[in-house]
Amino acid sequence: MARLQIDNISKSFGRNEVLKGLSADIPDGGFVSLLGPSGCGKSTLMRLVAGLEQTSGGQILIDGEDITDLAPEHRHVALMFQSYALFPHMSVAENVRFPLAMRKDGTADEQRARVAEALDMVQLGQFAKRLPKQLSGGQQQRVALARAIVARPRVLLLDEPLSHLDARLREDMQIELIELHKRLKLTTVFVTHDQDEALSLSDSIILMRNGVIEQSGTPEDLYDRPVNSFVADFMGGSNVVPAKVSDGRLTALNGAIDIPAGNMPETTTAIAIRQEHLRPVSANAAPEGAILFGADRQTRVFLGSRARYRYQAGDQVLHALVPGEHIATADAADCLSVDPANLRPLRD
Repeated sequence: MARLQIDNISKSFGRNEVLKGLSADIPDGGFVSLLGPSGCGKSTLMRLVAGLEQTSGGQILIDGEDITDLAPEHRHVALMFQSYALFPHMSVAENVRFPLAMRKDGTADEQRARVAEALDMVQLGQFAKRLPKQLSGGQQQRVALARAIVARPRVLLLDEPLSHLDARLREDMQIELIELHKRLKLTTVFVTHDQDEALSLSDSIILMRNGVIEQSGTPEDLYDRPVNSFVADFMGGSNVVPAKVSDGRLTALNGAIDIPAGNMPETTTAIAIRQEHLRPVSANAAPEGAILFGADRQTRVFLGSRARYRYQAGDQVLHALVPGEHIATADAADCLSVDPANLRPLRD
């Protein structure tokens, strides 16, 4: 285990500045997700930590040791690639043993024992003699994971390892990653563009855009307390509604929302309303204390245990996510309501 510090890291490819002075502190044994849209710089940051790219500025430290200019093999960092990068002519055991053999790490007997241990951790001990082509996609993913942990790295880097799996298998592997992290307590950095993965797996999330960090914190912080419109929208599709705070009141939706501003700052330019916090109701059935306003329902998408509704409220499109037991009520509703406590101020 190890503490990973990223201090004012920048990276440019020619005139293209990909990372712009990023800093992060990942605690010993933490599981952090680098989250963001394609091209935001998250995989580049991962490659810098692994030593596959050189920084343009800043430092990378593990337990206080500056590894910025160290060769990859001297960093004690393991990187699991998105493509798994298994050798097709090698057996499962040989693939997992490969990093140990390259580093001459231990005797042959010690290497075999560590390979067996790593395969048992990912529940593939019985497949040691098979070739990668004889395995399913999920099993190949586990082989790549076993190869990453067999060398007992200080930091484990996972670059979108679940992106090639189907939805059901991806859910299963998320649970396995959580359980494996609990057992090994490895400092882990997980790259993903999927907010659901980041929310379900991580102790903390670093949300990036255009080479900078927009917000970092616990999953609850980013989900419930977004700092700006980008974070609110990216973390599960909040409704972002232009708003104004003036003379102690918050107004939005052309006056349909007009309430005391409370602690909302005057710099507020929008509010975030999570889809699950909007309730389709009839005008005479609004919850006590809730804000009520009219909205025209446009579409309903049935999602099994819930349904997503699209509404037009003036010039604003709003989405509501309704649990299955309330779908019938929502179908008959002619208004939307929201608890004022669920309005989140945004600075842009």
